[in-house]
Amino acid sequence: MSHGPRPPKGIRTIGDLPVGATRVLLVRHGQAAANVEGKFGGLTGCDGLSDLGRDQATKLARRWSRSGEVDDATILVSSDLRRAIETADLLSAALPSARRIAPRPGVAELHPGDADGLTWAQYAERFSGVDWDVDPTVPIAPSGESWATFTQRAVAAIDALAQEFAGQTIVVATHAGVVESSMLHHCFGGPAGRRLGLRTDHASVTEWLITAEQWFLVRYNQTEVALEG
Repeated sequence: MSHGPRPPKGIRTIGDLPVGATRVLLVRHGQAAANVEGKFGGLTGCDGLSDLGRDQATKLARRWSRSGEVDDATILVSSDLRRAIETADLLSAALPSARRIAPRPGVAELHPGDADGLTWAQYAERFSGVDWDVDPTVPIAPSGESWATFTQRAVAAIDALAQEFAGQTIVVATHAGVVESSMLHHCFGGPAGRRLGLRTDHASVTEWLITAEQWFLVRYNQTEVALEG
């Protein structure tokens, strides 16, 4: 597609996308049963996707099948939480060339520790309040992660995937906190303890192109609703 004459590179506000870069697509899982129930969904508390969540992931897979936008995917991976595994299961139909690899715990949502499986009300009754805007190093509950340790872990896991499968296209079924961690570190360059408060939707796509010099943000939080609008 021709875009007509372009201004000189030194003053251009829209850059060129790199050729031969590693492509990483972070897909937030579809709506989870734990989201509906209002509880912590760690390894114990996660009951997988809701009916709506399965529909959301299926619609994304159908879009990919129609558009061919991820036909070059060579790797499909999820976190080890059931809602992400089920999301990857549904996406796999649209990724015929992708090799499914074992779940990576590093791209899981923040570990809730002793709060796993508790409702929000039960958590408030059992544990003292945590305010990560004041101190992001406080664990969410005993045996759980703090916001600071979680973001460090999540960024390291994404970076490791990009390095392990350099030059390939990687689809990662993951979580809102992992998406925010990637934005915090690679887009805003913020400290691990900072919070952005992003509204990352279920079954949305955030895409990075990665070279040896830079991470390029191609899209954030792209959903069927956004495309239809």
